[in-house]
Amino acid sequence: MPHPSITAQTYPHKPAFIMGASGEIVTFRQLDERSNQGAQLFRSLGLQAGDHIGLMLENNRHFLEIVWAAQRAGLIYTPVSTHLTREETAYIMQNCGARLFIGSLALSKVAQELRETETAVQHFYMVGGIKPGYESWEEAIDAQPDTPIDDQGNGQPMLYSSGTTGKPKGIFVAAPAHDVDTPPMIAQTIGPVFGFGEETVYLSPAPLYHAAPLHYCLMTTYNGGTIVVMEHFDAQQSLALIEEHRVTHSQWVPIMFIRMLKLPQEVREAYDLSSMQVALHAAAPCPVDVKDQMIQWWGEIIFEYYAASEGIGFTLIDSASWLTHKGSVGPALVGELHIVDDDGNELPPGEIGTVYFGGPQTTFEYFDEPTKTAEAFNDKGWATCGDVGYVDEDGFLYLTDRKNFMIISGGVNIYPQEIENALIGHDKIADVAVFGIPHEEFGEQVKAVVQPMNWADATDETAFEILEWLREKISSVKMPRSLDFHPELPRMDNGKLYKRRLVEQYSDSRDKPVK
Repeated sequence: MPHPSITAQTYPHKPAFIMGASGEIVTFRQLDERSNQGAQLFRSLGLQAGDHIGLMLENNRHFLEIVWAAQRAGLIYTPVSTHLTREETAYIMQNCGARLFIGSLALSKVAQELRETETAVQHFYMVGGIKPGYESWEEAIDAQPDTPIDDQGNGQPMLYSSGTTGKPKGIFVAAPAHDVDTPPMIAQTIGPVFGFGEETVYLSPAPLYHAAPLHYCLMTTYNGGTIVVMEHFDAQQSLALIEEHRVTHSQWVPIMFIRMLKLPQEVREAYDLSSMQVALHAAAPCPVDVKDQMIQWWGEIIFEYYAASEGIGFTLIDSASWLTHKGSVGPALVGELHIVDDDGNELPPGEIGTVYFGGPQTTFEYFDEPTKTAEAFNDKGWATCGDVGYVDEDGFLYLTDRKNFMIISGGVNIYPQEIENALIGHDKIADVAVFGIPHEEFGEQVKAVVQPMNWADATDETAFEILEWLREKISSVKMPRSLDFHPELPRMDNGKLYKRRLVEQYSDSRDKPVK
């Protein structure tokens, strides 16, 4: 399992990654040289091992070159979402103490606003062009030698939580070793399970600033495989790229499955997907009907896992096991599963509570947030990310929702994910969010906001049709009291909804007629 610099010596002309839409190829030799130049630049600016940098980039060739430059220089690097505002980006840069920031001409509005904000950042670079206050990243590294720095290290990503329920938290997991040749933990554990190696062609359909896409790309490169990076997710283009590049491995989120399944049948059947060996998915619970259809379409190559950037545990389920445990994310492979009630008592199988992992596990901290770090652990040393679920008699985990999203209406606990999973099966719905809004008598009531497949269907008649259809699928206590239409829900590229924004928007709502 060699560092990409070794692969560059063995297979210099092999593509390290290919940009999906443009077809641009970066070979292992080019990746090696550009990452060396980036590391040389970091050292010339006085950045040493353990220093932090930040970057806000869309999916482009520079992203992975910069990441590997930071890795070789022993830096802690924080990619941030391209959807963040100036205030959100500035908060993250200030919180992590970034000394250098790399932006993109395509995202220059926030980059320029950040330049005017007080942070610890001392050096500002931009790819794809420049704006006032920024230097050209390309020109800066062109002036650097393409040989390794003398004191190479093992830099690590420090990603921030999505902030769906509050301010984002920096999740820091220390590197297992400082040596530059140390493979990422995922490459040593998950890679062999799924057969990642030199022959792997991995399709990355999601933004690289998210944890799973970034880590799977690092793992693919460490194993000498080739990555096909999509600039933006498009359901039909995903199928075309699998056929064109004979993709063997891929990683998805449920909303991508949903978008592909809603393509016309003739479009789905037009592409040869026979090269696919492993299709992984995670990030959000997958509706049972959606998973069923995907297995029927792609075969039993679909694997689902439950994990988090905190690295506190890992569950995994293959297609065959899922078909006998529908809705599960599998038994624990790393860590010991515990379901705990609000009083800290462990619950028996079938009882819903907060999901904790115990046993030997990776130590993590929320960067510069000791109180939040402490809150993630209970008195037994078990850790949680705040998800809610239960285990069955076989030890298989089933997730019901985030604890923060649970609705309490008239003393009854209602989990929005169950309602969302039912609604997404309606053929006029492209996306849906369910959450609680204030109610004078019951405390909270269930609210549904729907993104229709066609905006022409955003009518009272369609809303009534959807709710009547839903009544046959869930109990009356879980039924939304109102349903609104929205042209596009605030869903992140990793499949998670910014429910907080919707909750804030409707926080003053009361009983409203369905519309």
